[in-house]
Amino acid sequence: MKGGLTRRTVVASGLLALLVGAAFASLLFTVAELREVERRARQSQEVLVLANRLERLIVDAETGLRGFVITGQSDFLEPWQAAQAAFPPQAATLEQLVADNPDQQARAERIMRAAASYHEDYAVPLVESARRDPASVRTVAATEAGKRRLDAIRVEFDRFVATEDDLAAARQAQSDAVTNRAVIAAAGGSAGSVLLIVLFAAYLNRAIVRPVRLAASMACRLADGDLGVRLPESGRGEIGVLERSFNTMAASLQESREQLTRSRARIVAAADQARRHIERDLHDGTQQRLVSLVLNLRAAEAALPAEPAEPRRQLAEIADELASATDDLRVLSRGIHPAILTDGGLQPALTALARRSAVPVELTVDVPARLPEPVEVAAYYVVSEALTNVAKHARASLAHVELRVSAEGLHLSVRDDGVGGASPGPGSGLIGLIDRVEAMGGTLSLTSSTGQGTALVADLPVDDRDSC
Repeated sequence: MKGGLTRRTVVASGLLALLVGAAFASLLFTVAELREVERRARQSQEVLVLANRLERLIVDAETGLRGFVITGQSDFLEPWQAAQAAFPPQAATLEQLVADNPDQQARAERIMRAAASYHEDYAVPLVESARRDPASVRTVAATEAGKRRLDAIRVEFDRFVATEDDLAAARQAQSDAVTNRAVIAAAGGSAGSVLLIVLFAAYLNRAIVRPVRLAASMACRLADGDLGVRLPESGRGEIGVLERSFNTMAASLQESREQLTRSRARIVAAADQARRHIERDLHDGTQQRLVSLVLNLRAAEAALPAEPAEPRRQLAEIADELASATDDLRVLSRGIHPAILTDGGLQPALTALARRSAVPVELTVDVPARLPEPVEVAAYYVVSEALTNVAKHARASLAHVELRVSAEGLHLSVRDDGVGGASPGPGSGLIGLIDRVEAMGGTLSLTSSTGQGTALVADLPVDDRDSC
């Protein structure tokens, strides 16, 4: 059982599971990578939005501060104050978002420092000066200082945003590449899984299904009597064991049937031989002695004087009874085994049988030469039993008996125009005929529909070799 079918199936199943698992693991890894890339892309989008918002706050603060300096109205300080309150937490959020990118984090820190310097070193002092002396802050120098600081901050924002745009584009490209890999991995995994499943199914079909179906078909043929059927011993493992076991079983059954057939043939031949011996013993012994006694009695009868008549009458009656007993014995011995069959063959034996039949018989015998003795004896008894059944049960007006020899053997048929309905049941005599014919390797079939007569057909192989 080394390398058996179970081991092969387990190995193939494990390999299939491993490859399918690897394909799906690759797919899951790709999906996870895609989700990470998408997360980074969303993060870049959030960074860009937040950077634009912070830049907008600084611009709004500068606009409000300039309006306050020019007009002196406190209402213009509201955007500046709102920007002062909103800028620090949003700036901290921006730094957290870019914490995984050192370059962007450095740019964000420079922006935060520039914004803080703008607020602490320029905006707050400017507001205080405008409140003390409005005319002093309306100079070109003050305005230009604010503009330079704001432009510097916006340049940093532009660099930051440009870098983040490049990162976003790169991440989008990476996302597209990962998506393509995911699609390819899914398609490849599915195609590979389908291919492996098909290959595994083909392997199971070749290694298991087809041999088992062939074994089932051969088993049906074996059950139908074809004991010569064999399986090709090409399987591996348990299938090979099954094929060899099947062939061993079939060979054993075939040998048993051949032994049984030979045994039945020997039994039938021994019974026929015993019949011949009994018939010969009766004919040469008892029958001849009875004939001699009849002749002696006839001689004694003739030697007696005419008077008195009573002794002569008694001797005549005894001689007649002995003669009748002799005739009965002759008929009995002929029924045991007809001597005419041994001496003359089938043609004269069947002709005599037809003449003695109670039902008229049309006889056709196409047997150009003597057949082996077992075949002739079997054919004779088949015809004899069939004609006996016709006379007893068929209520027929005519019987047809046909025998012919061909390359296949002796074909024999007995047909009548009687009532039909015969069956090879117990007590019919046909069971013994079936045993006799099958013991010689032949076949016997009966067709007997009610009201359509009966046909008994036997086929016997003709072999010149001694069946015993």
